[in-house]
Amino acid sequence: MTDVLGAKQAVRERVWRMLIDASAVPADSYGKIPGFYGSERTAERLAETPEWQAAQVVKANPDWAQLAVRTRALEDGKLLYMAVPKMATAEPFYLLDPQTLTVSAREAAEKRQTAQLAPHIGTGAMRPIDMVVCGSVAVNRSGARIGKGAGYSDLEVALLTEAGLVTAETVIVAPVHALQVIDELIPETSHDFRVDLIVTPYEVIRSEEPRRPTGLVWEDLRDDQIAAIPALSLHRHRGGNP
Repeated sequence: MTDVLGAKQAVRERVWRMLIDASAVPADSYGKIPGFYGSERTAERLAETPEWQAAQVVKANPDWAQLAVRTRALEDGKLLYMAVPKMATAEPFYLLDPQTLTVSAREAAEKRQTAQLAPHIGTGAMRPIDMVVCGSVAVNRSGARIGKGAGYSDLEVALLTEAGLVTAETVIVAPVHALQVIDELIPETSHDFRVDLIVTPYEVIRSEEPRRPTGLVWEDLRDDQIAAIPALSLHRHRGGNP
């Protein structure tokens, strides 16, 4: 596991340096999900896909890189679930319903504004999810991806999978800058998922090698991780940990 984590970090660092050197992201993007230039065009290209047009319920990360996609989801009348940063509450998602917004879609999709106006929601009250939009540092054309290393995207997808809200029919999307699409193998562990669509400002790439964990991989989680994420602590207390 240590070797895999080290190999993943090496990929992240190469991609962060490459993006910053190419002025494709703000200079302070090292260590983050890159808020790449061209994200608005990427959202437009995603919106042209049949997968997006068929989706009624979208779940997205709170990163700045996905702001344009979250905005477009609300503008297109889609129900939007947005992850609470660091899954820090027992109900670890925000509910944004375009039918009840009192501000513009752009304002509602902003992380700070969402925290002020959107109710928290847990998996028991959520609808099945048609599309998951995940933040990524790097992806390859097989659909393997790497986030910034905190593991929240994997945990969110695993939790939603266990609840039956993310299924094999759910489309997982990585909107990224073209430089984030790499040709090399990306190390993977048992809890990693692959994306179905990679969308850049210039192209849509469909992966034909899906990989979905069946739920939470408890043996990969430390006790301190579980204790820091209320939804996981509750899930284990209720018998989610076999």
